[in-house]
Amino acid sequence: MLEFRKKVYRQLEPTAWRRKGLSPTNHFLVYLIIIAVIEAVLDTEPVISTGRELLLNNIEFGLGLIFLVEYVARAWVAVENPRYQKYRFPRLRYLVSPMAIIDLLAILPALFAFGGASSLVLRFFRVLRMLRLAKLGRTSKAFKLLRAAFVQKRHEFALILGMLMVTILIAGSMLYLAEGEAQPDKFGSIPRAMWWAIVTLTTVGYGDAFPITPLGKFLAGAIAIMGVMLIALPTGLFAASFTEAMEKERDEDAAEEEEKAAKA
Repeated sequence: MLEFRKKVYRQLEPTAWRRKGLSPTNHFLVYLIIIAVIEAVLDTEPVISTGRELLLNNIEFGLGLIFLVEYVARAWVAVENPRYQKYRFPRLRYLVSPMAIIDLLAILPALFAFGGASSLVLRFFRVLRMLRLAKLGRTSKAFKLLRAAFVQKRHEFALILGMLMVTILIAGSMLYLAEGEAQPDKFGSIPRAMWWAIVTLTTVGYGDAFPITPLGKFLAGAIAIMGVMLIALPTGLFAASFTEAMEKERDEDAAEEEEKAAKA
């Protein structure tokens, strides 16, 4: 039984797979995740789903059953993972990890596959199925690099986010002073003006609110330019961090290849 558990662990855990690429089990799970997401999207289109409710529900239930088996299997083999072996209850520690919670949330919609008529709860669980895409994170090296890049610069991103929030507050306050009397429905309060500041600083620009006074236009121009610079900050930071993560991954792969060659 112990040897069988180790084999299952190597099939499910990408870092434990000794060959290049993914294990056959993880390949199969990736295809299932893609199918599950496609099915979830099509299920929301009445033209496709009408008259095929039972078929789509059966597919959802079958996928949920497979994901339930995967969830139980990953919890069972968690004791083989060095990351959790240091804990007194490794399986419990795994079950409260982010990926395990995502796995659990991916199973829950299957329980509502036969929920009948559409409701707020049913719609919520339909949208919840999109979380299954996050399950690809454990099998995709690109997802791992993105996560590593974000974690590495998390303090810098937090600082930029704080700067953005302060800028939105200041911009909303300025436009409230400049446009509050001219357009009370759009700029009559700081929260209303902050909506304009958000869409302007993020360069979205819906056009539902815009200044009409000379002072308001002047301030809006300065805020728009400031928004372009603020958006460029995290973009450049993330690009540099992602490049560093790729180089680190490449160096680790090269070192691993050299170690294998030395042992051979």
